[in-house]
Amino acid sequence: MFCLVCFDIVDDRARSRVVKVLKSHGQRVQKSVFECGSLGEEKFLKMKNRIEDLIDNAEDTVRYYFLCKGCLDRMEYSGIGDPPDRKSYRVV
Repeated sequence: MFCLVCFDIVDDRARSRVVKVLKSHGQRVQKSVFECGSLGEEKFLKMKNRIEDLIDNAEDTVRYYFLCKGCLDRMEYSGIGDPPDRKSYRVV
């Protein structure tokens, strides 16, 4: 599955740890946005649980947006950056 992960994390240390988790699952496309293109359900749940252990639910937010192949095909962007890696996209 392809998942876009966006976050707003107050604590610098927690943010750094969440970024480390996300870097192991995807590609950073903006300071607080990651594209995770090769996640199965089990891998996603592990990642989400690790992130939930790191954040403060009273102050922080992490959002997960799942995109289908059709949505990825219609994705547009302006400026620098690369399109999502479609090679690692799997239908689950």
